[in-house]
Amino acid sequence: MIIRLEQLNPIIGDISGNISLIERAMADAEADHVDLLVLPELVVCGYPPMDLIERQTFLDTIYQANERIIANSGDTAVLFGTVTSNNSSGRKCFNSALLAHSGEKITEVHKTLLPTYDVYDELRYFEPNDTFECVEFKGTQIGITVCEDIWYNFELPYLTYDVNPAKELVEKGAEAIFNLSASPYTRNKPKSRQKMLQQHIERLEVPVFYVNQVGGNTELISDGDSMAINSDANIVGRAPLFEEAHIDLDWEPKTDALENIGPAPAEVSEKIAQMFNALKLGLQDYLDKTGIADDVVLGLSGGIDSALVAAIATEALGAENVVGITMPSEFSSEGSVTHSQQLAQNLGIELHEIAVKDLYDQFNTALKPLFKDASFGVAEENLQPRIRGTLLMAYSNKFGNMLLNTGNKSELATGYCTLYGDMAGGLGVIADLYKLEVYEMARWLNEKYYGEEIIPQEIIDKAPSAELRPDQKDADSLPKYDILDPILEAYIEKQLSIAEIAQQGFDIDTVQEIVALVDRNEYKRFQAVPALKVSDKAFGTGRRWPLVQRWTNNRN
Repeated sequence: MIIRLEQLNPIIGDISGNISLIERAMADAEADHVDLLVLPELVVCGYPPMDLIERQTFLDTIYQANERIIANSGDTAVLFGTVTSNNSSGRKCFNSALLAHSGEKITEVHKTLLPTYDVYDELRYFEPNDTFECVEFKGTQIGITVCEDIWYNFELPYLTYDVNPAKELVEKGAEAIFNLSASPYTRNKPKSRQKMLQQHIERLEVPVFYVNQVGGNTELISDGDSMAINSDANIVGRAPLFEEAHIDLDWEPKTDALENIGPAPAEVSEKIAQMFNALKLGLQDYLDKTGIADDVVLGLSGGIDSALVAAIATEALGAENVVGITMPSEFSSEGSVTHSQQLAQNLGIELHEIAVKDLYDQFNTALKPLFKDASFGVAEENLQPRIRGTLLMAYSNKFGNMLLNTGNKSELATGYCTLYGDMAGGLGVIADLYKLEVYEMARWLNEKYYGEEIIPQEIIDKAPSAELRPDQKDADSLPKYDILDPILEAYIEKQLSIAEIAQQGFDIDTVQEIVALVDRNEYKRFQAVPALKVSDKAFGTGRRWPLVQRWTNNRN
């Protein structure tokens, strides 16, 4: 049996466009004499469709698409993810996999485990499956599962499932498990995905064919990484990360022989390279799929954050589509401009300079009757990023370039950022990277991606500073990042208590101060731009923290 696992990049809600992707894959598989083409979860409508599911016209369009795909199936069978109608009690639809062959529907299988943790909210929309049956295809019993079904109780932080769909199907006679996924990337996902699949196989002793969606959808970035693993838990085929691709396998059920017939299994790159490729794809797809803009603009401060965002944008969109604006003030260092100029020259992007001193002085003059003789403070500091944000948004409005936000996760976590100022933008490109990860990625770009110094070494080496007052450094307001970032990760992603974090060797007073900053600044993040997600727990839809609450005042 020739099996093709094809990872596609659908667009949420673009049913006609997704049908074209699917039919092109079907035609190619037919021409290559493939027996079974396997496509990702919800490939017809894109994942996650969210509240579009509540629109009956949206569902009806999906159902019509299902019938068209079934009718167009030929000698090559196609197993694809979609939404199907629930004609009984409960929620009105299922997250399903359909198997079609020679113009007929062979089977319809519904997803059993509907995740409701982190960014997932599937039980809000779909009715869960509660029955398990194998399907016969070409004389072979196969078990079909959908995404979370295969992740049964593997490193799940919030819940324990009481049913293992893959095990149920093997006990029913399944000779292989097929899984259709739309799984988002996190920095640990490729490794944990492989471990999870191999653990299943070691227990069930059947091969697994896993296909995953690829592409960015708002903050979520699916990485593909489709794979086939034989019953000895050895990877036979693996598709590349972050690109549309397919792998072909020759499986002989009678002997359980599984052979890769092309392409060769892809190598899994190092973690920082994965994160860069994720952010690059996330930015590309955000612009392509929304149609919001072809070009971007960003402020270049001469610092590491804006330098990294400029590099990612240039690689994602091309230098001709990236504009930088440097906006020095009286507190800016000489490198604020010169380092920005060198970076822009190295990247080949357009750069403009707008001095903000006169504007800043005019604001201070206008506010003098109100501020009177009050001493210089945060209000005066924050005027500067708000002036810069206004200038950047004016350029965006005038020329149509989407403004890229350049803040990192360490700043966003602690509130070391200014509402309506440097928090402005259409997308947070590195908002899920801690500051240490920003430095790591910048060094990796120079050393391994470019193989030369594109991000000026002076930018990487100099002490980070907001440059909003004389001789300001980040370390004046925050602990050093090699202390701050591990505390933030422990609190936000590992969800440890203050006591547990302190037990890791951190000063408890410092931990308390950092945790208080995180909690106190939730109101800023509530108003923040969408942020591309690469961590296990990112700010955004996957972290729902109440603004009005007092638990933070009673923590020990």
